[in-house]
Amino acid sequence: MFASLKIRNYRLFFGGQVISNVGTWMQRIAQDWLVFELSGYDPVALGVAVALQFMPTLLLSLWAGVLADRVDKRKLLIGIQAGVAVQALALGLLVLSGAAQLWQVYALAFVLGTLSALEVPTRQSFVSEMVGLDQAANAVALNSSIFNLARIVGPAIAGFAIVLVGTGWLFVANAVTTIAVIAGLALMNPAELYRAPAVARAKGQLREGLRYVRSRPDLMTIMVLVFFVSTFGITFFTSLAIVAANVFGTEADGYGMLSTLLAVGTFTGALLSARRASREGPSLRLLLISAAALGSVEFVGAFMPTYLAFGLALVPLGFATITFLTTANALVQTTVSAQMRGRVMGLYVLVLIGGNPIGGPMTGWMAETFGGRSPFYIGGAVALVAALVCGYLAHRARKRISAQVLPAG
Repeated sequence: MFASLKIRNYRLFFGGQVISNVGTWMQRIAQDWLVFELSGYDPVALGVAVALQFMPTLLLSLWAGVLADRVDKRKLLIGIQAGVAVQALALGLLVLSGAAQLWQVYALAFVLGTLSALEVPTRQSFVSEMVGLDQAANAVALNSSIFNLARIVGPAIAGFAIVLVGTGWLFVANAVTTIAVIAGLALMNPAELYRAPAVARAKGQLREGLRYVRSRPDLMTIMVLVFFVSTFGITFFTSLAIVAANVFGTEADGYGMLSTLLAVGTFTGALLSARRASREGPSLRLLLISAAALGSVEFVGAFMPTYLAFGLALVPLGFATITFLTTANALVQTTVSAQMRGRVMGLYVLVLIGGNPIGGPMTGWMAETFGGRSPFYIGGAVALVAALVCGYLAHRARKRISAQVLPAG
């Protein structure tokens, strides 16, 4: 389960991520609640904040993938993390001084989104450089486990800390935790990285990456499925605040507890994915099954009548979600050429996160128009249909390939 941790460079990265991700989730909860408070608990305002944070992904993630193939990923990540620290500190000081206004939160959310658009494809493709292809699937799953362990700890801390000290100190705390990531990256031994040859700057490299994906039916299936499931099905990271406040009438601590229950499922799923990755590689079949399970559980969970029942339904939902996400990530990481990995991961991040500018406002609109539960049952239905359609198309593609191969045999 923990095979990748035998590699020193990855241990340094892993340790920094454990600390920093707790701060990231504290900021995520604090920012959502701050927007909710400043807007008079308007779900549309929360959707706008999410859209602004993820909109830069539409504009920059493909180019970020090209950049990741050209430059030293480790040094690029250090610079990006320094920017994240400045953004969090600025937001924290605004809140603590009492000067924070909604437009300022929106602007800083956009800044964070810009940094994330550059960071995520770089970090995703850097995983294979730290551990090599043999351990890539295991490292991807372990990354998900610490991300989701932080999602358990971070929201739990944030929910109660907001009640006790307000949101401002949580942003400052996140700025401090980024130091752990910067230190881990700085202490790595570059000679021990599994680096691919740097791609020289040339025209048409972005189009080259897109043509590469288009020529691979398996990658096209993954990208299409990830887009529909992430845009319409995995909106509950935003809609949980709406359900907590507008459906069950809880405060920030109630929102934090729902986020924690969701994270219990995702953390468990990530650990089992790491264990499975040490024995067998990821498969398209597992990806389709997990997408269908995600949609089914989300749809059923939407109709749970009580806060407790709804919260418990989030555990299997989290399990299915992280199984889907780690399988998709590992499939992409381990099946593309090293020279194309940054560009393909840039496209992967685009389809994974790029739908949030659509999904964020859509979630707020649905909650306001059809009720707080609607993002769950509508999103679950879309995810389930997408899994079934992609499964059918993948089955037809396999039959077509078999029909072409058999006569030659």
